[in-house]
Amino acid sequence: MTCASVPLPAAARPRSYELPARWWLPLLGSVTVSFLAGSSAPTPLYPVYQGLWHFSAATVTAVFASYVVVLLAALLVFGRVSDYVGRKPVILAALLLQLVAMALFATAGGVAMLFAGRILQGLGTGAALAAIGAAMLDVDKQRGTIANAVAPGLGTGFGAVLSGLLVHFLPAPTLLVYAVLALLYVLQIAGIALLPEPGQRRPGVWSALRPQLALPASARGALRGASPMLVAGWALAGFFASLGPALVHRVFGFDASLGGGLTLFVMAGSAAATVLVLRNAEADRLLRIGAIALAAGSAGVLVSVEAHSVAGFLFFAVLSGIGFGAGFQGGMRSTLAAAAPAERAGLLAVVFLIAYVAMGLPALLAGFAVVQTGNLVATGLAFGGAVLALSLLALRLRAPAFRQG
Repeated sequence: MTCASVPLPAAARPRSYELPARWWLPLLGSVTVSFLAGSSAPTPLYPVYQGLWHFSAATVTAVFASYVVVLLAALLVFGRVSDYVGRKPVILAALLLQLVAMALFATAGGVAMLFAGRILQGLGTGAALAAIGAAMLDVDKQRGTIANAVAPGLGTGFGAVLSGLLVHFLPAPTLLVYAVLALLYVLQIAGIALLPEPGQRRPGVWSALRPQLALPASARGALRGASPMLVAGWALAGFFASLGPALVHRVFGFDASLGGGLTLFVMAGSAAATVLVLRNAEADRLLRIGAIALAAGSAGVLVSVEAHSVAGFLFFAVLSGIGFGAGFQGGMRSTLAAAAPAERAGLLAVVFLIAYVAMGLPALLAGFAVVQTGNLVATGLAFGGAVLALSLLALRLRAPAFRQG
């Protein structure tokens, strides 16, 4: 297999000062990883911020949701732009926004700065996710599809555990993690600048800025079949990313920062590992495995919380991650298979739109439920029950919906 399955245009062929072809896909994948790592890095810090500024669980989820809302808006407005102006300009602009967001987080003196940093993060990530994903497919469609599925879980897990470890064991917890990520973004800016443009440029960029869902008719059946699985997996990830630290502290007595980061890492890391292990499986089988594993995992998490079993909680978090990774890869593969190169960024924007609505909205509702009831554990159990129901629905609807595509 060659590294580039889609020939680059003559103007984009590598010259002596450009990166060797073997680095193109790893570099692009690392950008998705670092963006998702940046998105999960504040999770273990929320208890620290709450101790400093005394805000509620609803504020935690509102800060988290602000990132998701802006990301969704950016996906709608900028999701197709790289199909017209090229992948590189969009990715470079998004990396610069991430640098500014890291500066805001590092100097934050109150909740308003957290909102500002999260909003910039959402804008940069939403603008870039579809462009990066499409660029990886431009470079190598088969390996790029796998990278698109593995990078979100890897980045989410990496950011959470890195932040948790730095917060727990090193000084300046609200500064150090952002400095590390900022350095990584600077290095990636240099790398992307040396990357040949993997996409094609074409006129009509202003029309691409009109918010719309670019869903090819050929991919609609597959996306319908995958949507319940996508919603279930990303909703659970959103809960772990927002209220997870408080839950593991309340139920198991873990340090909220380290325990919350490790829990998110366990789930997201097992999702990423599953994508790699099952990379050769067919999409239909992946969707079935994902639905079964996520249903069993979410049910086991509920039982473990009720029984105060740490070992059970971690085991079933891993099983949930397996379901998340298999289901997301299956959904990604089934929908992208029918897309033409010029449709990839728009289609990826639709997939990520579904994923991030599922990630943000239920987590926000859960945060307000905690404030209204004062019962974090009961809210967590209700949330897990909803994920279980969605997983069972995905298992029931998967085959007919998928075959219609």
